[in-house]
Amino acid sequence: MPMTPRSADPGPYDALLLYSFGGPNKPEDVVPFLRNVTAGKGIPDSRLEEVGEHYYGFGGKSPINEQNLALKAALEAELADRGIDLPIVWGNRNWEPYTTDAIGELERLGANRAVALVTSAYSSYSGCRQYREDLAVTLEKRGQLGPDGSTGVQFDKVRSYFNHPGFVAANAEAVLEAYEELETKGGDPAAATIVFVTHSIPDTMEEASGVGHATYSAQHLDVAAVIAAVVSEVRGHAVEWELAYCSRSGPPSQPWLEPDVNDLLTERAGEGLKDVVLSPIGFVSDHMEVAYDLDTEAMATATELGMTAVRAGTVGTRPVFVSGLVDLILERAALARGDEVEQATVGSLPAFPSVTPPDCCLRRHAEPSGIPALCSEDMHR
Repeated sequence: MPMTPRSADPGPYDALLLYSFGGPNKPEDVVPFLRNVTAGKGIPDSRLEEVGEHYYGFGGKSPINEQNLALKAALEAELADRGIDLPIVWGNRNWEPYTTDAIGELERLGANRAVALVTSAYSSYSGCRQYREDLAVTLEKRGQLGPDGSTGVQFDKVRSYFNHPGFVAANAEAVLEAYEELETKGGDPAAATIVFVTHSIPDTMEEASGVGHATYSAQHLDVAAVIAAVVSEVRGHAVEWELAYCSRSGPPSQPWLEPDVNDLLTERAGEGLKDVVLSPIGFVSDHMEVAYDLDTEAMATATELGMTAVRAGTVGTRPVFVSGLVDLILERAALARGDEVEQATVGSLPAFPSVTPPDCCLRRHAEPSGIPALCSEDMHR
C-alpha cells in the first residue's frame, strides 16, 4: 500500500480543526446531548431517556471525547516529528467544545485559514455534508458568513479518506490481530468469516450519497474487499467476509441499510458458522456504537448462538493511520497551493474530491437542503 510522499509544508493553513460528533461526559449531559443530535425531529425527552440507557450503562459518559483527545495528541506528535507547525483545535457538532467554541479558539490563535479533518472516513450526509453545513450555519450565526466569503476563518476540508492507504492498512492490522486472538480463544481462524460493520443510514441517504461517486455502501464494500485480500494473503488462505450494519434508528416504516449485524449472525449461525471476526470499519474509534452495539449487543448474540467471536480494534491512534492523516493534510495543502498531486488510494475507487459538488451528500436524493455547506463548489471556503 504506497503512501503519499512526505512533505513538511502546510501550505496556506495556519491551523487544523479536528472536527467530530461529540458525546456526553456525565449522566446529566445525556438528554441535552441527545436533544442536539435529534434537533428538529420532535422526539420527546421520554424517548431520549430510553435511548440514553446505552450511555447510562457506561456511567453516562461516551468514550468518544477521550479518544478524540488521544487522536489530537497523536496528530500533534506526528506533526512535530515532521517539523510541521500547525496548531490543532478540537470541536464537535453536538457537544462541548461546540463548533462555535472551536472557531473562537481558532480566532484567538490568529488563524485565517484552517484545514478541517472530520473523524468520519466515509462520504454521506452524516459523515460529510452535515459537518460542512454546521460550519456554515455556525459562521452565519456569528455574522461571519458574508456573500463573498470574505469574513471569519476560512475552511478547507480533507477529502473522505475511507480508501486512503493509512486508514485501510490500520484496519487490516486490526483484523489480523483479531485472527490471532480468535485462535487463542479456541476458534478456528481457517473457518472464520469477517463481518465488517458500519453505521446504518436510511435508504434515502444512501441513494443521495452516490451523486457523482460511489454510494456509502459501495465505499464500504470496496474497503472490505481490500482488507479481506490483505488478510487472505497474510493468513495464506482465502477468507470469507460480509458487510453488516448497526445502530439504526427512526421509525420501523423507514427503510435503512441492512442486514443488521445481529440478524446476520443469527442467519449465518443457522448455516453452520462458528467463528467470527467483527471488524468495525465504519468507525474511527471505539465510541458508543462500538462499545454498545458491537461489544455488548453483537457479542452477546454471538455467545447465545454458540459462536467464537472476536471484535477487531478500530484505527484509533495506530501509527499508520495517524501518519496517513498527516499525509492527507499535506495533500490538501498542496492542492490549495495549486500543485499537481498524486492522491494515494487503494481499492477500485478514485480519490473523492476535497471541494465537493453542490449536490454532494444531500440528506435525500435531488432534494436541496436549503442549508449552505462549506468546502463545496458553490461555496468554496
